[in-house]
Amino acid sequence: MDETILVIEDNEALREGLVLNLVNRGYRVDWAVDGTEGMRKALETRPDLIILDIVLPGKSGLDILNELRNRGRSVPVLVLSGRDRTEHKVEGLTIGADDYLTKPFELPELLARVEAILRRRRADHEEPPRVVFGSVVVDRSLRRVVVDGVEVEMSAKEFDVLCLLTEVPGRPRTREEILDRVWGWDFEGTPRTVDNFIVSLRQKLEEDPAKPRHILTVRGVGYKLALGNP
Repeated sequence: MDETILVIEDNEALREGLVLNLVNRGYRVDWAVDGTEGMRKALETRPDLIILDIVLPGKSGLDILNELRNRGRSVPVLVLSGRDRTEHKVEGLTIGADDYLTKPFELPELLARVEAILRRRRADHEEPPRVVFGSVVVDRSLRRVVVDGVEVEMSAKEFDVLCLLTEVPGRPRTREEILDRVWGWDFEGTPRTVDNFIVSLRQKLEEDPAKPRHILTVRGVGYKLALGNP
């Protein structure tokens, strides 16, 4: 397996046990011992799954989960908690946890839940390599864009912005999410950077850049890709 799991857990014995067993299952594993370090690693390393304790020094697990979702990060999160009341589980799942496991737990159950979450993630990411809208063909595997049968020259960042919009056509992407996903969380640019790249993409791909039919502005949010007529 080439999937990376980030374990954010301050209990040393539990953390080391989780890391050892996940590595033995073939996963690449990173870990953090507090919420502040965990938040940094979640943003910098882009893991495929986060196993997240709720009660942490520095920053709570719920704060980490909430911040990740507010930044548009869709990384799956399996929450571990000693809180077993229904309202605690509902709170975690409402914020955006993918699963919730109460301590103490049996290791085989945790490993089964990890595999189930990652299996769903693999299925979600099995996207067709080509996306077509209007006279535009975007080939993500070849990083190639063709308009009316003619290949269009495009910078790496322009292509990355376009690819992000094609991931889920119709889904609005905030400027902050585009900055985070394309330039990285520590990029010091402004949302205006995204606007400039959208203008460039429209000039290259839209029949009438002043009246775009596909790369659309979502007022107060950001941008989305429409495959057909808006």
